[in-house]
Amino acid sequence: MSRLNQQLGISQGIALLATSLLGTGIFVVPAIAASIAGHSSLLAWLLLISLVLPIAFTFAALGKRYPHAGGAAHFVAKALGPRAEKLTAFLFISVLPVGLPAALMMATGFWQAMFSITPNTALIIQLGTLLSMWLLGMGGAKLSGNIQGLIAIAIVLLVAALWWQGDVQAGDYQLPEQIDIPSIAPALAVMFWCFVGIEVFAHMGEEFRRPERDFPIALLLGVFLAGAVYWAASVVVLKYGSYGDQLANTQSLPHLVAIIFGQKAKWLAAIVGYLACYASINIYIQGFSRLLWSMADEGQRLKPLARLSKNKIPQHALSTIVLVCAVSCVAAWLFELPLDELIRYANGNFIMVYLLSMLAGAILLRGFFKVLAMVGVLLCCLLLVALGQQSIYVLLLCAAFLLLQVAFKQLQTRIKVDANS
Repeated sequence: MSRLNQQLGISQGIALLATSLLGTGIFVVPAIAASIAGHSSLLAWLLLISLVLPIAFTFAALGKRYPHAGGAAHFVAKALGPRAEKLTAFLFISVLPVGLPAALMMATGFWQAMFSITPNTALIIQLGTLLSMWLLGMGGAKLSGNIQGLIAIAIVLLVAALWWQGDVQAGDYQLPEQIDIPSIAPALAVMFWCFVGIEVFAHMGEEFRRPERDFPIALLLGVFLAGAVYWAASVVVLKYGSYGDQLANTQSLPHLVAIIFGQKAKWLAAIVGYLACYASINIYIQGFSRLLWSMADEGQRLKPLARLSKNKIPQHALSTIVLVCAVSCVAAWLFELPLDELIRYANGNFIMVYLLSMLAGAILLRGFFKVLAMVGVLLCCLLLVALGQQSIYVLLLCAAFLLLQVAFKQLQTRIKVDANS
């Protein structure tokens, strides 16, 4: 029996995952990728979708067999034991200081496209966004799914309208004759951001009405939908040259809409862009809270975080995650951290979580899915290499966690010896 309220169906699951994958990336990352690799980014998108599919199928198979609010950490625990489970949870939670500020910067960029906003005002918008997500989270997963379904429809319709009104021709999406191969790897390192969300979706598996059937279907259809929309948006960005420096990239969508539909339509693009980011950040906050609640519910520490509201919402865990996000946003504002750096550092954590999950799949799954999991392990290793020096952040986190585990175990042993003597 599920410990949480089972409210989600296939359509709500697709909406949650699609908006998670599309949200913070769809109107920003295609422009960043274009500024790195130019028209070669079209090839990079096709490569990335091919790389993600084995990972998506593995998560679908694991989620079908082991639906649990612990998500990736639960899969890893089944295969590699409690220490690896704690490492996975630690890596996932430690995304907060770099990943959430990056996502909220993207969301704030759409307000900057409409108004002249100071850094102080941008911080207020970010904190207000977090407060509204706390209120939405208290309403349950079904409410989030329904709202994000409407946002997903708005995103797809806007990209389709840009294609139609932008007079996209066959020549616009043909691959260039000369591929800029050296730029592909750094572009992929940023573009992977667009497909982080699969692992957080796994935390929602316990809230599906029929998780064995509905979870894998929703996951795979959500990935295919997001991949198609990303590629389509990139074609329009390249056709109209809507990319450049950080400010140009964060305002790429409003700029495109102004070119194609006129300046008066710019506000519509900014609203849809902000809502897309909002949807993506929201599912992360809900997923983080489920992981934290699951850890508290099944362990001996942090027991107050295991309390549920009357409608089975992990309210204390949710409040804790929102508070940590708010502190991280203030820190990013104080130190003026650049967007692309934050994205790369966050991607390192996600890739490592994916790598541990793929290792779990290679151990737990059988047949075709076992082979896919092994392919996923190789692909995650290649993505870590593509990150370059930004992968040092996650490697240092892993080393620090393992050292702390050893030190804590030695301390416990010493305390027991002193107590017995």
